[in-house]
Amino acid sequence: MITEKRTINYLRISITDRCNLRCLYCMPEEGMDFVPHPEILSYEEILRVVRVSTQGGIRKVRLTGGEPLVRKGFIDFLGRLFEIHELEEITLTTNGVLLEEFAPDIKKCGICRLNISLDSLQAERFHHITGRDYFDRVWAGIRGAETLGFSPIKINVVAMRGINDDEVLDFARLTMEKPYHVRFIEFMPVGRSNGWRQERFVSTEELFRRLETLGSLEQIRNNALDGPAERYRFKEAPGEIGLIGALSHHFCDRCNRLRLTADGQLRGCLFSDSEVDLKTSLREGRSDAHLLDLIRLAVENKPREHGILQSGPRKCVRPMSSIGG
Repeated sequence: MITEKRTINYLRISITDRCNLRCLYCMPEEGMDFVPHPEILSYEEILRVVRVSTQGGIRKVRLTGGEPLVRKGFIDFLGRLFEIHELEEITLTTNGVLLEEFAPDIKKCGICRLNISLDSLQAERFHHITGRDYFDRVWAGIRGAETLGFSPIKINVVAMRGINDDEVLDFARLTMEKPYHVRFIEFMPVGRSNGWRQERFVSTEELFRRLETLGSLEQIRNNALDGPAERYRFKEAPGEIGLIGALSHHFCDRCNRLRLTADGQLRGCLFSDSEVDLKTSLREGRSDAHLLDLIRLAVENKPREHGILQSGPRKCVRPMSSIGG
């Protein structure tokens, strides 16, 4: 699907809004209103949306949550997703808590690429950020995935001033030792209570300046199905650095994605609460042609840009867990 010179070929799917962590910037311990289970799309409904979306040019799917591995039946669903041969790439974002257990079956299904959210390399700080004492489990999942041959393993770090930004260089050094792709993500105002404040914000420009203190960075060219990260590598390093500047360098002009929420709403932009309802049509038994028209409507309504940092970024109401991180 092509709109305003943007090729839309990437669908991110939140398969659940539940999670086994309570990260301070995503899902606070108190005050979360989860979507009732009957309102969450079934696996059959998700598979139908994916099949129809491939008719409109979707070639990459990323499964997210919440935490996708907490949903029952995930591995069987994943196997069926791989039967949709029009897809060129299927990837998974996980917090890693259950990864050691599920990694062998995930690999057997066909996934080779993983994104793992990890905001600290210090166990005590990890506990503070996530509300759970699971650092050792996550790190065991990462090492286990490496042993099984997952490649690349991407580690997503939300950089927050005064919380974990003093670990930026520690994460960067991982790429000099391991073939990991460490991706630093600007802290974004998503959800009603994710604690976003200007003073917590660290821009990708600042991150780049800090990274250069370790050595010169050479830029890596993106592929057609890649997301928005600006990719770099230290000389002779086995891994990569990625910088995602959703606020300071919004990439709307080249954004190639749609987002399917856990309850069946299709979004063209993380920062816009404009949605197209697919669930109602799915449950009314409407035709594939009708669903494809709705998907194309979401593409047509995809915003040209979102609010920029200087004017105060627009804050979407939905929590990230239901949109898909």
